[in-house]
Amino acid sequence: MTTQTAIQLPQRVTFGRLLRVEARKLLDTRTSLIMTAVLVVVAVALVAGRGVVTETADLFMLAGTAGTVFGILLPVLGILSITGEWQHRTALTTFTLEPRRARVLVAKCVSVLVAAVLACLLAVLVAVPTTAVVASVGGVEATWGLEAHVLVGWIATTVLLTAEGLALGLLLLNAPAAIVIYLVSPMVGSFAAQLGAGGKAVAQWLDLNSTSDVLMSDDVTAGGLARLAASVAFWIAVPAAVGTLRVLKRDVT
Repeated sequence: MTTQTAIQLPQRVTFGRLLRVEARKLLDTRTSLIMTAVLVVVAVALVAGRGVVTETADLFMLAGTAGTVFGILLPVLGILSITGEWQHRTALTTFTLEPRRARVLVAKCVSVLVAAVLACLLAVLVAVPTTAVVASVGGVEATWGLEAHVLVGWIATTVLLTAEGLALGLLLLNAPAAIVIYLVSPMVGSFAAQLGAGGKAVAQWLDLNSTSDVLMSDDVTAGGLARLAASVAFWIAVPAAVGTLRVLKRDVT
């Protein structure tokens, strides 16, 4: 009599599970938890505070106030989500459980970019009651106009800036260096614009903060889209591609 032993093969990790795991990691570490909490609290405070102080009952203006903090904290959150694996030495465990590193990187990026979209929607959600309260208490007329292309352009701009943080994190795998470069780059672009025609041309083509304005413009031109594409390639596409290759080939110890 022979006994047959069934060998149970390990289940393949689905992308959905990876996505859930990487989304949960945004709140797992103390730094990420604090960053997320600060992002939500400051965004709500900015929207409500501006409405109270300026007595402005303009829905999009109030929601857009949160863009100030989004443009700083969301990219930093993206940088930390990428570099955290190496900083906390969890990359070995992560890539052992899922050897296909590209899938892990995609899941990380998608979770952060979805968080950026949700943050924008949160700002709009907070701005709605704020607009109503300011209009009622201040006796001013509420402006509820929210053009679809402007809203989509604003969200797309936030997503691009967050993607820039992800790309820098992938390229450098060093959180302090990536954060410094991200925060300093707009100042460098502004300084370059003052260095004559050549510097102004460079800033017009490579300053993502300026070229992304076309996404919210009523007059979208081919030149504006070309400048946006150039800055996206410089700050996002190329660093992300180089960084991805670096992560795929890097030894994990």
